[in-house]
Amino acid sequence: MGQRSPGQNKAALIMAFSVALGLGVVTPAGELAWSETERALEKTERPVEVIEALQACREESDADKRLRCYDDVAAKNAPPAYAGKLGYTTAPFSLDRPHVLRFRSQGVIFVLYLIDEDGQVVQNLHIGGGGEDTYLIEKPGTYSLQIDGSSRWQIWLDPA
Repeated sequence: MGQRSPGQNKAALIMAFSVALGLGVVTPAGELAWSETERALEKTERPVEVIEALQACREESDADKRLRCYDDVAAKNAPPAYAGKLGYTTAPFSLDRPHVLRFRSQGVIFVLYLIDEDGQVVQNLHIGGGGEDTYLIEKPGTYSLQIDGSSRWQIWLDPA
């Protein structure tokens, strides 16, 4: 085995940090977009922010409030269920209880269709100009998502 080049060393470090910090961007095809991860590592103070948020939770004396605080930090920093760019349709997935569908877009156009197992649109959701929003999927069942975006987007599915 030969030595790694500086570029290979950097890529290996980024991969290790990405896995450790959950920053690896997984495209809908399941491929890791390391260039995006590299940019995220260079532009974010995420580890410091997470540590500070966890320390703030730790200082909460009320046990219920402390647990909610930790849950909020975990939810805010969880990796997305889906992430990508432009358009995509997910494979069907099943929910056994209500879930919060949280979605974020960096583009000026983002339309998200929640589709039931019969192929019917349950809800048409959209964000104009980028941002983040949520929708409560109240009914358990089998669904898929159709995403039409003009740029990058992320989607989370969290139990309600």
